[in-house]
Amino acid sequence: MSLPKGLAEDVAKNLVMVARLIDEDPEGAYGYSKVALRLASRVAAVREAAGFAAYASQKYSEALAEFRAARRMTGGVDLWPVMADCERGLGRPEKALDMAGAPEVQKLDKPGQVEMRLVAAGARRDMGQIEASIVTLQGPELASNSMQPWTARLRYAYADALLAAGREGEAREWFAKAIESDKDGSTDASDRLAELDGVAFVDAFVEDDDEDETASVTTVTVTDVPAPIESESDTVAEFDDEDDDEDEDEALENGPTPDDADADGDDAPKGASQG
Repeated sequence: MSLPKGLAEDVAKNLVMVARLIDEDPEGAYGYSKVALRLASRVAAVREAAGFAAYASQKYSEALAEFRAARRMTGGVDLWPVMADCERGLGRPEKALDMAGAPEVQKLDKPGQVEMRLVAAGARRDMGQIEASIVTLQGPELASNSMQPWTARLRYAYADALLAAGREGEAREWFAKAIESDKDGSTDASDRLAELDGVAFVDAFVEDDDEDETASVTTVTVTDVPAPIESESDTVAEFDDEDDDEDEDEALENGPTPDDADADGDDAPKGASQG
């Protein structure tokens, strides 16, 4: 609402594409988010969307900067857990644990507090503290029989931690519980349980031929993704001075954000995904 109509529509179109692509094509979503940033960097929703696109692309330093900017604009705490998960991605699990004990956590709603618990448990695992990770996930939310949007992910993270600790029997039980609560397939609990049970899935369309065995392949045609929408409006919001942002961010979080900290590897954070 703070933008001229034509500019607002152009920004909105790019944000819609971010939402469409972020799960299947994170880099594509990231490209659209950069266009939205060029058009309206002073809008909190744009900074937040850019943060999630960078986060999905494992550009954790950039994601953290955008989340901090959005938080500064709104004054809210909703992004606190994903900011802590970015610290994990940057190889700073101790910082994530510090954030898990900060006063901001008490201001989070129940889903936010569960998310923070998942991030903290992940940070413990990053530090090799498997048993501490298991204890971190234990609580009334885990023991509850009520089904909440976060129930499947919490149970999955607990099962995964138990398995890492060598407690296979308990892990199997909790993977099964995760399946019960995972109505939308947000985890691969069924695959993990099948693996524990020694079940192997075979392509039913494999043809047994003496000379060659060829699996049937389904070809999916994907509609071409449109190019990022640049504004045709004469009015384009100026991009914020990032140096000022970084100075305020460092004061806010009591620690510098490395410029070159794009994290990759098997230990990439899953707090916003699976712990």
